[in-house]
Amino acid sequence: MQLDDLYRRVIMDHYKNPRNRGTLDEDAVTVNLNNPTCGDRITLQMEIQDGIVKQAKFTGEGCSISMSSASMMTEAVQGKSLDEALALAEKFSSFIKGEPTEFDELEDIESLAGVSKFPARIKCATLSWNALRKGIELEKRQ
Repeated sequence: MQLDDLYRRVIMDHYKNPRNRGTLDEDAVTVNLNNPTCGDRITLQMEIQDGIVKQAKFTGEGCSISMSSASMMTEAVQGKSLDEALALAEKFSSFIKGEPTEFDELEDIESLAGVSKFPARIKCATLSWNALRKGIELEKRQ
């Protein structure tokens, strides 16, 4: 099996069997974002206690790249401090632009490496990560 085939399988697994799909209580930090270019949309909810992301869940509709990325992101940030989660979002941003990066936090994220070859799909992959950034900003303002 080629590496590209393996990556495709990982992406499709997260798309067909998304991790952390669902909703949290209404007092969770909630961010709604959409990508008007392709119609992808996401609602990210995070339960944050004492500066730690205790839970992260998402709902939405979109392509396999955006939904898989959201699934991977929610797995990666749970249990992280807000600063660690923000640093992970920055790391992902560099990675998706094609800069060499490794993810000890969740190796599945590396399956999105090929997205950097398709500039139009970068917005799909970063949608949930942008929601994460926005949610952290909202929490830090409180």
